Amino acid sequence: QVQLVESGGGLVQPGGSLTLSCFASTFDLRYYAVGWFRQAPGKEREGVACFNNGDFSKRYADDVKGRFTFSRDVAKNTVYLQMNNLEPEDSALYYCAISSKLQFRLCVPEDYDTWGQGTQVTVSS
Repeated sequence: QVQLVESGGGLVQPGGSLTLSCFASTFDLRYYAVGWFRQAPGKEREGVACFNNGDFSKRYADDVKGRFTFSRDVAKNTVYLQMNNLEPEDSALYYCAISSKLQFRLCVPEDYDTWGQGTQVTVSS
């Protein structure tokens, strides 16, 4: 069974930092497009930072550019989301997901077919 496990969420003050991790236990992440998404209460799930394994491009949501960084460690089969200068508006349940589709829209949630369970990020003083 394909499984993604996120970790690293928590409570942080505005301006603080967190690093989220997503480990794939049963498949090689090198062969999939991987993305970080988030969903706040009452809002739709949105793409935050996504990686295209085909051309190695990355896409970030406009409101996280310059603050969030997607990275991956191939040896550990893990991807990360480094989040700096966090704002209360960043509070949400954060998910990693993969797309196994040959054609997909980068960072569009509907095109990702395997999801982790999510990790909560709360930014509050």
